Amino acid sequence: MKDEIPNLKDFDQRLRDEANEEPSLEVPQGEPTSKTQIIAIYGKGGIGKSFTLANLSHMMAEMGKRVLLIGCDPKSDTTSLLFGGKACPTIIETSAKKKLSGEEVAIGDVCFKRGGVFAMELGGPEVGRGCGGRGIIHGFELLEKLGFHDWDFDYVLLDFLGDVVCGGFGLPIARDMAQKVILVASNDLQSLYVANNVCSAVEYFRKLGGNVGVAGLVINKDDGTGEAQAFAEAVSIPVLAAIPQNDDLRKKSANYQIVGTHQSEWGPMFEGLAEAVGIAPPVRPNPLDQDGLLGLFDAKDTGGDYQLVPATDVDMRGKNAAPKESLEVIYDDA
Repeated sequence: MKDEIPNLKDFDQRLRDEANEEPSLEVPQGEPTSKTQIIAIYGKGGIGKSFTLANLSHMMAEMGKRVLLIGCDPKSDTTSLLFGGKACPTIIETSAKKKLSGEEVAIGDVCFKRGGVFAMELGGPEVGRGCGGRGIIHGFELLEKLGFHDWDFDYVLLDFLGDVVCGGFGLPIARDMAQKVILVASNDLQSLYVANNVCSAVEYFRKLGGNVGVAGLVINKDDGTGEAQAFAEAVSIPVLAAIPQNDDLRKKSANYQIVGTHQSEWGPMFEGLAEAVGIAPPVRPNPLDQDGLLGLFDAKDTGGDYQLVPATDVDMRGKNAAPKESLEVIYDDA
């Protein structure tokens, strides 16, 4: 694996340079060829990425796969669900403490196991102190030092916050670190807006020569209204699984219970998702514009039928508006 993942150092300036270049439409099309599939999962905060990933990774391990789950969301809730609510030390927090004491970070300080799944959290800065994206970059730099390129896994799953597709949060897409992206969304405008933004990011970097594609969409809390299914069809990506809006699933998730196991009634659903994730190719999406996204919903629910009314200078001045003498020249009738 050593040479399969680009070196992440000094990628900031290169990324800035690329962003200033006019994209080339000559894009190489390629499927993942390495043994390890590195998959980045994106979705709106609170949409259920952690629930989906914790159970997906657990099922993959039960199916005999070697799985590494890396939480890349500052909330650090991915591993909490996997570890029954127990929060594990984050890489960024541990690195800071070890640096103060003059020690080196070891694997056992940041990586923990359950049910055959290896898991760790990158973490993030304290509120109001630093950039979350930069924290992600620092975390992966440390993973490199720990030997990331030499690790032996079938799947490396990265849980990313989808609301911010920039800087460190866009790392797997921007630098071809992952082979493919999985989106998690529901039948609501906000989560599909985020999913569409991620598709736009994938498309942008494909135009720059990147190879990351979207493997598909997981519909979480599916109430059967069909907007997420319509979105997937509109942007030309498959639906990998539809997890129903179910009270039993809600309670088990809230109580940090794993349902991605053959001992659960929900096991077959996550087994099907695991199989779909493994074979789904990275496809190039067709992101929607704002009107296209709104068109997936009834106009009475979104205001999509509203017509823009331009404001005037008088509107803006309000009570301060005063009539101005006209400069128009008026000629007497001959």
